[in-house]
Amino acid sequence: MADQLIPRRELEFQLYEVLDTEALCEHERFSEHSREIFNATMDTAEKLAEDLFLPHNAKADIQEPTFDGKKVTMLDDVKRAFDQYREAGFIAGHFDFEDGGMQLPDTVMKACAGYFLAANPSTTAYPFLTAAAANVIKHFASKDIQSLFLPRMLTGDFTGTMALTEPHAGSALTDIRTTARLADDGSYRLKGSKLYISAGEHELSDNIVHLVLAKIPGGPPGVKGISLFVVPKYRLDENGEPAQRNDVTLAGLVHKMGYRGTTSTALTFGENDDCHGYIVGEPHQGLRYMFMMMNEARIGVGYGAAMIGYRGYRYSLEYAKDRTQGRAAPKLAQDDPPSPIIQHGDVKRMLLAQKAYCEGGMALCLYGTRLIDSITTAASEEQKTELSQLLDLLTPVFKAWPSEFGPKANDLAIQVLGGAGYTREYPVEQCWRDNRLNPIHEGTNGIQALDLLGRKLWQADGKGLKTLMKFVMADIKRAETPRTQKLVEGLTPYLNALEQAIAQSAGELRSEKAPVLLTNASCFLNLFSSCVVSWIWLRQAIVADKALVERDLTDDDKAFYEGKMAAANYFVFWELPLTERDIRILKTQDETCNNIQADFF
Repeated sequence: MADQLIPRRELEFQLYEVLDTEALCEHERFSEHSREIFNATMDTAEKLAEDLFLPHNAKADIQEPTFDGKKVTMLDDVKRAFDQYREAGFIAGHFDFEDGGMQLPDTVMKACAGYFLAANPSTTAYPFLTAAAANVIKHFASKDIQSLFLPRMLTGDFTGTMALTEPHAGSALTDIRTTARLADDGSYRLKGSKLYISAGEHELSDNIVHLVLAKIPGGPPGVKGISLFVVPKYRLDENGEPAQRNDVTLAGLVHKMGYRGTTSTALTFGENDDCHGYIVGEPHQGLRYMFMMMNEARIGVGYGAAMIGYRGYRYSLEYAKDRTQGRAAPKLAQDDPPSPIIQHGDVKRMLLAQKAYCEGGMALCLYGTRLIDSITTAASEEQKTELSQLLDLLTPVFKAWPSEFGPKANDLAIQVLGGAGYTREYPVEQCWRDNRLNPIHEGTNGIQALDLLGRKLWQADGKGLKTLMKFVMADIKRAETPRTQKLVEGLTPYLNALEQAIAQSAGELRSEKAPVLLTNASCFLNLFSSCVVSWIWLRQAIVADKALVERDLTDDDKAFYEGKMAAANYFVFWELPLTERDIRILKTQDETCNNIQADFF
């Protein structure tokens, strides 16, 4: 059976028809690029993903990395895939030419990333974390630190991590205990423990550059006292080469449900009081710096969830076309041949739900990444600020919604395969296990809900929300055909309900009702996200229906665009109405979850 990752037709639709990524070539930063270059880059990504990443995905799940007390050992296939990825220049893809990068749009690099995430998310984590860490160093570290680490990270000679979580403090970073004391040589000595550090130890690269959050004694309390440090696995000699082992110790590997090919580590810093670290930027600004990496990672988490979901969807789709069972109306006679299960109504429902979730999540995160490119090429500071506020507002949605519905898609893929889906002989069960991490990491979805309702909505006097609604209304005006107007009619009542929920929340956040409101924040996130994703589907439907009405299409193109219309209809008329519960709870401020006491359970 075919194990297709992402049809090129899908990516080209998103990049060129919906997001007009080709227009970026009109800007100076991307003027040396073209659609042909973008496509050639995606060709390379697709081939690497299919030839080197996909073949060992299941093998790495079974033969996960091991630690013998001295070093970590993993499949040789991981090293081969990593080396080919870095040699192709993908780690530095969106970095400046002057840094050794390809200066490609983030949107194109995100499209390329989809191939790797669908093929093998655990091996993909190593270069992805490196690029994100390098981005922080590029933006905030001193020139001296950049010169020591950035070039080698962009070539993949050094890899990177972010070390935030501690055994006693997961999301509550205010409670971290890792300390950093200034030494006579101007560097710092770190001491503490970090847990669940992805890619924290391996032999894939010559060095590992940890970005570590720690507190300098005497600094402000809470998150205002957090600083950020570069802590290499090996200190560098006078020639910038890895030399003496730094005082960073692997305490052990964590054994996970999915993503088993990525080492998840417990690290100890300064066990021998000799862990050298180098401060990034100014003291006590570490959380602000790290949020660049975290927010970048949050879009990546959502996109990864959509792509893992998408791989399961594509596999279950092909399976449903081949697998025969029962007889579909009207050919129900015993002597009629068995029908492919894709002809059964309930199977079509499950496939359509997967399509709506995964292509909706893909489009959502590519839209978010296109915002980043629009900010980079903005014609004015006013436009840049406006788009930045919109990006900030939508980041909780980019992370939370696909990571909620990507695993739901994988669950449906298992159901489509029936008993076969529950076995390890087929890939969909691993997709579900891999994807189940995404609602948890980079801030649980409950935290994203609190961030959205408690903070992001109101930043800069709600300008991000005003920008969002301006864009939504502009797209509603573009919906000129009967089919897209029907979608608008389905969406409008929920946009009105969202507006009322926001107005009500604005008052309740300043009242004694605030605890109840925040307890019910997940309901708000669900309503808000469902409206946003419905808008994302409306945008796709406008393009698809315009093509169906105005263009002379091949049968394949007609089927593609009709598939888009069907998925848009499914989401707006099947999924969006499920937020009625959330609307009711927010309107009445139901106190059930807030009032229950610990000893009632």
